[in-house]
Amino acid sequence: MLGDILLILLGLVIGAVIGFVVARKVMKSYLKKNPPINEAMIKDLMMQMGRKPNQKQINQMMKSMSKYM
Repeated sequence: MLGDILLILLGLVIGAVIGFVVARKVMKSYLKKNPPINEAMIKDLMMQMGRKPNQKQINQMMKSMSKYM
């Protein structure tokens, strides 16, 4: 009886760990293929703030954004 309960709990813990790892890997690959922000968005945001960005500034922003993904 106690052994069965322990096996069920162990199975749940292992399933949760495997599910977390798989979900994390899937989300990372999805965000790499479909980034939430791109160069056009950065350019538009900077233009709305009253700045006219050059390509070097846009590349710096993209590099700093990709560091956190």
